[in-house]
Amino acid sequence: MKPLTRLLATLALACALPLAHAQTPPPAEQPVQPKVERRDVKLPRLPSTDFEVGLFFGIYSVQNFGTQGAAGLRLAYHLTEDWFVEAALGQATVSDEAFRRVLPGGVITPGEETLKYMNLSAGYNLLPGELFLGAQRALPTQLYLIGGVGTTRFNGQRAQTTNLGLGWRVFLRDEWALRVDLRDHLFPLDLLGKRERTHNPELTLGASFLF
Repeated sequence: MKPLTRLLATLALACALPLAHAQTPPPAEQPVQPKVERRDVKLPRLPSTDFEVGLFFGIYSVQNFGTQGAAGLRLAYHLTEDWFVEAALGQATVSDEAFRRVLPGGVITPGEETLKYMNLSAGYNLLPGELFLGAQRALPTQLYLIGGVGTTRFNGQRAQTTNLGLGWRVFLRDEWALRVDLRDHLFPLDLLGKRERTHNPELTLGASFLF
């Protein structure tokens, strides 16, 4: 090999060695293992609002007997955000004063009778909304449909009853709500020897506690 060629090869090798060394990645650093002491965390117990119990007062219109005051108790269980089931007990004092004007002795003895009913219904929440009280406060609301079956006792008769209606629930707080309900109670009634299916609307205002 010629001296000049040997010199050039030596220089090329000397320049290549630092470049190769620079391209070699540094060894990976050992990751730091954190030493964290674990502690037991007690999860908060959030209140459940699946159950709803409440009282209601209002008016009950018995077909052919006029409108009377009504009161009762409701107990509901909310299956989901949309569906709930409800049991209701109610009563109204019915008078046959209108009949006594044309019929001696009337149709009810001694002139007044307590109508009692018991229903088991299913409800569906239609539209959530808000009730605004001024510019700074709004209360959540729910509009719902409800319907079910039950029994009605009146004037010595016991009749199977169907109820259909709608309601509006206003939440004052997470646990307290006001309710307005409009329902029609349909049941057969034997009046003056003639049995007919009657419509008996009811309008009530109630307060509920959810837990």
